[in-house]
Amino acid sequence: MALIQVKISNHYDRLNSPEHTTRALFKAIERSKKFPIKPGELSVAFVNDEQISEIHADFLDKQAPTDVITFQADTQMQSAGEIIVSVDHAQSRAEELNVCFSRELCLYLIHGWLHLSGYDDRNESQRLKMRNAEQNALAILEKAQLTDAFTLNS
Repeated sequence: MALIQVKISNHYDRLNSPEHTTRALFKAIERSKKFPIKPGELSVAFVNDEQISEIHADFLDKQAPTDVITFQADTQMQSAGEIIVSVDHAQSRAEELNVCFSRELCLYLIHGWLHLSGYDDRNESQRLKMRNAEQNALAILEKAQLTDAFTLNS
């Protein structure tokens, strides 16, 4: 990735080495040129529900766990943005929906990237556009065989 440098912080003990998969995922999305984001360092953090709940409270005044939080780019700091995902949330939601954990986690990373690309989901019209873009991005990752690559240690 020439324009986007991905910095990954894995704070989730059971998530097995997400660095390679995360970089490959974002490289595939970036290469598609369908969802461009600003150049710079993209920070990605994998956390648990307690940690994301604290971030949610500190920055968005909502004391509750959530799936993903995205902070927009700061071009003065050469930042492409920040994506924080709850691995706990992905795991519980995947079980609830009876879908693959890795695919659910990919969806959260895609969702964060799409926010950085200008998509929003504050109203129904925006949500529909976001969901459509998520499906298009998931198709890119499925073609690259990346949706099953995240694993949890027992």
